[in-house]
Amino acid sequence: FLLQVKDLFSSLGVGCNVLELDQVDDGAGVQEVLSEITNQKTVPNIFVNKVHVGGCDRTFQAHQSGLLQKLLKENSAYEYDLIVIGGGSGGLACAKEAAILGKKVMVLDFVVPSPQGTSWGLGGTCVNVGCIPKKLMHQAALLGQALHDSRKFGWEYNQQVKHNWETMVDAIQNHISSLNWGYRLSLREKAVTYLNAYGEFVEHHKIKATNRKGQETCHTAAKFVIATGERPRYLGIQGDKEYCITSDDLFSLRYCPGKTLVVGASYVALECAGFLAGLGLDVTVMVRSIILRGFDQEMAEKLSSYMEQQHGVKFLRKFVPVMVQQLEKGSPGKLKVVAKSTEGPETIDGIYNTVLLAIGRDSCTRKIGLEKIGVKINEKNGKIPVNDVEQTNVSYVYAIGDILEGKPELTPVAIQAGKLLARRLFGTSSEKCDYINVPTTVFTPLEYGCCGLSEEKAIEVYKKENLEVFHSFFWPLEWTVAGRENNVCYAKIICNKLDHDRVIGFHVLGPNAGEITQGFAVAMKCRLTKRQLDETVGIHPTCGEVFTTLEITKSLGLDITQKGC
Repeated sequence: FLLQVKDLFSSLGVGCNVLELDQVDDGAGVQEVLSEITNQKTVPNIFVNKVHVGGCDRTFQAHQSGLLQKLLKENSAYEYDLIVIGGGSGGLACAKEAAILGKKVMVLDFVVPSPQGTSWGLGGTCVNVGCIPKKLMHQAALLGQALHDSRKFGWEYNQQVKHNWETMVDAIQNHISSLNWGYRLSLREKAVTYLNAYGEFVEHHKIKATNRKGQETCHTAAKFVIATGERPRYLGIQGDKEYCITSDDLFSLRYCPGKTLVVGASYVALECAGFLAGLGLDVTVMVRSIILRGFDQEMAEKLSSYMEQQHGVKFLRKFVPVMVQQLEKGSPGKLKVVAKSTEGPETIDGIYNTVLLAIGRDSCTRKIGLEKIGVKINEKNGKIPVNDVEQTNVSYVYAIGDILEGKPELTPVAIQAGKLLARRLFGTSSEKCDYINVPTTVFTPLEYGCCGLSEEKAIEVYKKENLEVFHSFFWPLEWTVAGRENNVCYAKIICNKLDHDRVIGFHVLGPNAGEITQGFAVAMKCRLTKRQLDETVGIHPTCGEVFTTLEITKSLGLDITQKGC
């Protein structure tokens, strides 16, 4: 076997160093350590440029797939094997995986302060101003609802219940600080060089890093990964950057926002409106056109209807702000918002303490020197087009995460893509990231979980006559004694009749929707059918069991309202 491998490297014009374990003093000890490092007990045990390839068969397989040639071509003429621009979920995952594979890696991360001056530490949007603080504030609101429900279950308390915003923010920010520190520690342990500096390409394979003091250094690398993420968009009207906040500012706000206008109908807008209302604030959502664009519109309508009718959130539909004026300074102050109708000349105005903009996000790709090395971006939205291995039009530059064109903007997707990219670039794996059937959950007061296609998209792709849509309302047992609403929680699956009633869309509106959706997402990965759901025994009493007993289809048009528990 050793001779075969030697002949292979010889044919490729590559020299190799051979350590004959039976000819060294502590061959058995070396073999034992090798076994621990590589999980391979046999020899030959082959490494190429510090990357473990495997035995004879694995080496020949790598040669046939082209991975071996890629490893042999690794260029040592550069300072680093890989520089990652962006220290968010995707960038960190990619950097750490590359370091584990023995590569010399640098991460550049720099948070440009928001117009309100808010900045944060290592970890990106999700950890600092996204999923983590959002879910914790959502939980704070759920606990308020649980306190209200508890009286019906026999809990008696006399003390007046009120919420302290500062206590909540302090606790959440302390948790985030511990996560920031954990990320820095993890990079240090893996010998990844971390620079808190702004990265900008200056020429091919070369980047300029500018720190907070304006000091500049330049660095080169064989490969680059762009993982710069996105930042909230502003309206471009009088007073927006001066007086409005975004999700970048909300989670570390030192004072309770008071009466709040949320501008936008994105999931960020509805989640923030939901937990602010749940904490007892007066909340209005101003919607320009479609609620939850891109999501299933039946689910979006049911969700917003619940927020309006049962949760006390007011909706101003078909209006856009045209001016924000400060009436009083303070923490919070008072703002006047003038808005105009999208359907006519009508204008309205209102007084609020806080205006939160959640109208979408822009990719951070326009000020990092991509034009200097010829990386193409979509000029309209700043997104970067890539091929199926996340490679841009410039061969040594890759991109992952929210900045990718046509891919889900979700933390776990970026992490998965980052890890797999590093393994393809520096390991012996050829596995690509699967962007199909990615599950997600909107953490509104009534949570919405989904996986696969919306009903609109399914009709567009498969035609309505080829689909069967099964649906039902359900009433969580926990809601019955608490006197909570019936016929608002809702389950729906969309099946492809041409493919054994394969489930191509999964939708649930109810408590713990994220936990429910995660399990069914695995089933959909395994090509779940309606028959398999019917053959699955439900766990009683749970919300998730409703998917094992769905009988009524939309085509039948039968009543799905629940009459009892």
